Amino acid sequence: MFFQSKRWNAVGKHCYITGGSSGLGLALAKMLTAQGAHVSIVARDSDKLAAALSEIEAFRRSKDQILQSFSYSLFTAEESRAALEAVMARHNGVAPDAIFLCAGKAIPRYFVEYTEAELIDGMNYGYWVQAWTAWIVTQKMVAQRRQGNIVFVSSTLGLMTIPGYSGYSPCKHALRGLADTLRSELQLYGIDVHIFFPPTMFTPSYEEENRIKPKLTLKIEEADGGLTAEQAAAGLLKGFKKGQAHITADMMTDFFRASTRGSAPVNNWILDGLIDFAAGIWVPIWLTITNRQIHAHRDEHYRHLKDSGFFAE
Repeated sequence: MFFQSKRWNAVGKHCYITGGSSGLGLALAKMLTAQGAHVSIVARDSDKLAAALSEIEAFRRSKDQILQSFSYSLFTAEESRAALEAVMARHNGVAPDAIFLCAGKAIPRYFVEYTEAELIDGMNYGYWVQAWTAWIVTQKMVAQRRQGNIVFVSSTLGLMTIPGYSGYSPCKHALRGLADTLRSELQLYGIDVHIFFPPTMFTPSYEEENRIKPKLTLKIEEADGGLTAEQAAAGLLKGFKKGQAHITADMMTDFFRASTRGSAPVNNWILDGLIDFAAGIWVPIWLTITNRQIHAHRDEHYRHLKDSGFFAE
C-alpha cells in the first residue's frame, strides 16, 4: 500500500522460531536477538540446537533477554502443543508475540520415482510441520486474547513450479492457501498473518537436496541466483516490518508474486502495477525457455529411468 502503520519493533517481543537450529531460522534468530527480542527456537536435533543457541547468545543485546532452545518434532498436533507449552513456560504461560515457521525441507525427485513414504514425508516436512504449530498457537493466542503475528515460510515454488518438486511444491502452494485464509479470518482476533516466498537459499539443507536432485532441475535452477540464509532473513524481516502479507526477497519471485497475487493485498500500488506489467512480458519468456529445457532433456530422462531399473517393474 502507499502508507504503512507504525512498524513492528522487536525490542521486548517474544519470538518463537521453528527450524531455528540452522539455515533461515538460525539467521532470523540472530537478527531478532540483535534487535532486542526474546527468542525461542525449536528443532529436532539436540546437538545442532545447542550449537545454535551458543551462536545466538553472541548477539544478545541485554542480559534480560530470554534465549532458549527445545528439541521437538513438530509433525503432529500433540508434539506441536508440547513444544509451544515448553516455549511459553519461562514467559508465564503467555503466547509468543511473533511466530516464524521456518521448519521444513525438500526431497526433490521425479514424481514416478517417489516412494509412498517420501510423498507422505513431503507433506509432513512441507506443510504439517508449519500448519500444526499455526493451529496450536492460534488457539492459545485467541484464548488469551493476545494479538500478534504468524509468519509462514513457503518458497518461490509456492507461486510456480518446475520438474522435480512434485513432492514439495504442492505443500508450499497449500501453505499459501492456509496463510491467505488465515490472513482474512484471524482479523477477527487482531492476529496478523504473513507468508514469505524465498528463492533458493544456500543452506546445509540445500546442499543435501543437490545430492539427489534431478539433473533437469539443477539445469533450470542455474538461472536462480539464490540467497544466503542471512540475505533471506533480512528480506523476510524487511517485508514483515512493513506489514506485507506476501513477502519476497528477490526480483524473480516478485514477478511471480505480483502476477499470482489472487486476493492478497498489494505491497505497493504503483510498484506492483509496474512489476505486474513486466511479469506479463517476462513470465511467458521464462516459461518458453524452461519448456525448451524440459523437452531437450526428454531422451536423457528416459535413459535415466531405464538405467535406474524403472521399466523393469
